[in-house]
Amino acid sequence: MDNALLIGLSRQSAMAREMSTIANNLANMNTTAFKSQSMLFDEYMMPVASEDSPDKSLSFVQDYGQVRNLADGEMKATGNPLDVAVSGEGMFQIQTPQGTQYTRAGHFQINDQGQLVTEQGMPVLTDAGTPLTFSSDEGQISVARDGTVSTENGQRGKLALVTFDNLQELKANGDGLFTTTQTATPVTDPRLVQGSLEGSNVNSIAEMTNMIDVQRAYISAAKLVQTADDMRAKAISQITGPV
Repeated sequence: MDNALLIGLSRQSAMAREMSTIANNLANMNTTAFKSQSMLFDEYMMPVASEDSPDKSLSFVQDYGQVRNLADGEMKATGNPLDVAVSGEGMFQIQTPQGTQYTRAGHFQINDQGQLVTEQGMPVLTDAGTPLTFSSDEGQISVARDGTVSTENGQRGKLALVTFDNLQELKANGDGLFTTTQTATPVTDPRLVQGSLEGSNVNSIAEMTNMIDVQRAYISAAKLVQTADDMRAKAISQITGPV
């Protein structure tokens, strides 16, 4: 009976963490370039289990990580020349107080120093590793497909667009920024779209369906725990007898 309780509790714990992941996906449905996540589960067998003693096999649920959906989000035209969306692979390089970080959220603006910055005011870097700066007399800004930025005064630089060997290892730091210990590699065929933003790739209908399934699985596990607890209480009552 204790085994049934522990197995049921392991299932409930895993379902609770999956529900948190789904809730986070739904909360970021409208977040620029947000990538949905899902839980990774595995079966954990107790060490006493063996092929010779199948009756001793105790199978627990173990969630050992999350996987990020790297599919592109819907491209949304904004008409803002400072909005730049990434189509396909690649991330912008951003200068932060904690060092270089990376993002696909291209909702940029120009600060008081004439630098191209993120919504949080952090400079966007060029392929030379320097902030992109404009003078006060420059008007129309043009961003080419390959990231080359130009004005009426000529080319001002080229936005850095990089990728990594394992994008799943990127660590989210909030505000759409990521860090990694991997070495950044320039994208060979960058595809930027000026005047557009990449939307979230969260599928709201699929997430709501998953939420219902997880809720049902959690209730089922709770019933298993309750049944096991009732059986144990009944067994104790029968053994000890009336007090």
